[in-house]
Amino acid sequence: MKAVAAGVPSLAPFFDEGSGLGHDSPVRSQVVQGSLQQGDTPGLYGGTRKPNICDVKKLKAFLTDPRNHQKAQAWADALSITTAEIPGYLDRLTPVLLRHDTLVQNHDYKKGKAVPFNSLLQAGIAILVDEQGLPAVKCSCGNPLRPFTGDTNRISVKFDDGNKKWQGYRSSSVVVVRPAARPMRQLALVDVDDSARGIDRPVGTTGSADKPFNAAKPRPVPVLAGTTFGDASRQLAAKGLAVGYTGNSLPPDDATVTASDPPAGTPLRFGQYVTLSVTGGTSPGSGSGGTSEGSSGATSTPPGTSSSGPSTKPPSSGSSGPSSGSSGPSSGSSGPSSPSSPSSGGPSTSSAPPSSSSAPPPSSQKPPSSDPPTTVSAPPPPSDPVTSSAPPPPSDPVTSSAPVTTGAPPPETSSAPATSEPASSAPAASEPGSSGAAVGAIM
Repeated sequence: MKAVAAGVPSLAPFFDEGSGLGHDSPVRSQVVQGSLQQGDTPGLYGGTRKPNICDVKKLKAFLTDPRNHQKAQAWADALSITTAEIPGYLDRLTPVLLRHDTLVQNHDYKKGKAVPFNSLLQAGIAILVDEQGLPAVKCSCGNPLRPFTGDTNRISVKFDDGNKKWQGYRSSSVVVVRPAARPMRQLALVDVDDSARGIDRPVGTTGSADKPFNAAKPRPVPVLAGTTFGDASRQLAAKGLAVGYTGNSLPPDDATVTASDPPAGTPLRFGQYVTLSVTGGTSPGSGSGGTSEGSSGATSTPPGTSSSGPSTKPPSSGSSGPSSGSSGPSSGSSGPSSPSSPSSGGPSTSSAPPSSSSAPPPSSQKPPSSDPPTTVSAPPPPSDPVTSSAPPPPSDPVTSSAPVTTGAPPPETSSAPATSEPASSAPAASEPGSSGAAVGAIM
């Protein structure tokens, strides 16, 4: 696992990092509750009012220039799309800044080929994400990115080639991003220069259509005791609150919530975590990777913001899901496949990354219903309006995605979709991961 520090040039980039394709920013990695995070987790990504953190037009010009045809072919192969699909694919990507040290499958350009390698990208690195919130391109060099498919419990980060261990690095705060349940219309970002300011950015735009929202506005924790794990997750996402976890798996969606930490009524800022205590449960839910309760779930928008952002065609593909090899969520669109949903034939060091098909990220076995109440937290579920990290208007029905399991997805119901769920709680093996269900703020 190679560390990639913000602002440090790649050794074998697709394009010269001095060409102005993108610019990283100084961002301190935020604390998380669980190593797997949904692509629409409230507060997952950051933004800035500074222009051109990613110059998508210039990247498109490079990749469509006949003189760069060999690079374009290698770039497209890495993402399991054709060179003809590159322009349309880039139009659906959105620039963001990482707010967490993030594991990805990166690619060097060597001898005319895209060479995959696992890497840890430092918080502050500018990337392009697809409609499901998955990292797709490293802006400064144009290198294609795909989801990390390894075991977060068994990694060793190598800091070399100028990528020295950065201040604030903690293995317990390393994350892997799993796809949102369905393509998003908007991403609600946290301004990295002012954590009290949120940025509502329509998918496929670079900042010109941004709308601010108040990320510091208190969001009281709702009364969740007596509801199901899946319902509680969706309620929290609707308010812009994240749901983390501390164990190796999440409980079934129909498990009963007995308490929340912090308790109901506690005011939290946008993106802060709430940990749930649950008991029982029989049907495989978000914790075991199934999309229980019906639909695949829409992502949410920040309270008070519009959810009418332009809808984009989800990329098509049918690859195996991240880390477990099961299929990832799909949108069923005819558009080119996205990095989040490349076909199994795409270059990868392990199983193919999540596709844009309907299945969510993987997770481990669900706890038996006979076990005593377990304290875990739910992954941030989204709601009606589709946005990556911000919650939707309270009146809108909240939906979300569930991680992919190695087995068949659970039965659906007509109303509530599964929540996103981290498949693994342990961070990088190079350092001991944090334990306990402490509530962490993403600010």
